[in-house]
Amino acid sequence: MSLTASSPALAANYLLHNPLADRASVQRPVLACRDFHASLPGFAATPVREAPTAANALGVARVVVKDESNRLGLPSFKILGAAWAVCRELAERWDLGPAAELSFDDLLIAAGRHPELTLVAPTDGNHGRAVAHIARLLGLPAKVLMPAGTAQDRIDAIVGEGAEVAVTDVGYDDTVRLAAALAGPAAAVISDTSWPGYQRAPQDVIDGYATVVGEVTDLIDAGGLPEPDVIAAQIGVGGFAAAVARGFAHRPNRLMVGAEPLDAACVTASAAAGHIVSLEGEQHSAMAGLNCGTPSDLAWPDVSSGFDAFSVIDDAAAEQAMRLLASDGIAAGESGAAGLAGLLGNLGELGLTSDDTVLVFLTEGPTDSANYRRVVGGNQE
Repeated sequence: MSLTASSPALAANYLLHNPLADRASVQRPVLACRDFHASLPGFAATPVREAPTAANALGVARVVVKDESNRLGLPSFKILGAAWAVCRELAERWDLGPAAELSFDDLLIAAGRHPELTLVAPTDGNHGRAVAHIARLLGLPAKVLMPAGTAQDRIDAIVGEGAEVAVTDVGYDDTVRLAAALAGPAAAVISDTSWPGYQRAPQDVIDGYATVVGEVTDLIDAGGLPEPDVIAAQIGVGGFAAAVARGFAHRPNRLMVGAEPLDAACVTASAAAGHIVSLEGEQHSAMAGLNCGTPSDLAWPDVSSGFDAFSVIDDAAAEQAMRLLASDGIAAGESGAAGLAGLLGNLGELGLTSDDTVLVFLTEGPTDSANYRRVVGGNQE
């Protein structure tokens, strides 16, 4: 079946077997960020947790969850991409030398000589909070632009980092365009979304996510975790999914699945079309971190080649995944649970077996407390 950006098939849960899959063409991860990350205050690897309730729901032997719900005091992995992109931006802007040779303390000293610089980020939540957090640690001001309809908890969290927050009256893609217009000598835009003429920072963000994946492959290579048979990762514009593809496309798993919300399935539509397409209108999934209408042109080559299938899912699948993970003692936000939801939402078509070990990535903890309580019940952990 042919799928396009306006296809009726995108109105219901749907699995697309990727016609562009070509794992051999996926690039290897860029590891230059890992020493810099290790220099960040309080840095430690995040845990991999067992999820037996989720395994039972999928009918597999084991589900392991790379839990990014608390990374450097923030509820998401996004700090890793933001921190590396900021490091690379400041190294070039202030002529500090190769970013791979810098520590966080080197940046802190340099920032003290340049208090006039504001870090700017467009965001639907976690990326902007991460940029604001790094700015606060460096003693720099931050301005974060957020799309209309952003949950108040997400706004408050960024304000709590000391940033100026502007909520726009448009969707995410148009909010990115508004942020781009602010770039200048006294404003460095740190976006995880690329556009013509702006590619370095989004590429650095993708490269920075290599630490998440590298921590898992380090554990596998050390014998602390079996090689997974199935890997599921959520997709927004594709930055994190590209990092997962780079880390696992050349390893001996049999199935890599990318998950997208129904009204933000821009990668699935693009894979079906054979090229990048943009979705019409705005995206309103509860999986707010994935509400993107156009794939990143930087992430696209690895995402389109590295995944065997794309699973398009509704919010109900994400909510089911949140509840299952909560039963396993793991608190996941809507986007954070989307990888598992991608398997649940199209389970009958994936061919999982009772011998499979499945790896999913929990990319965020609860960031909308009211919705988390509605979905899971009880108090937010």
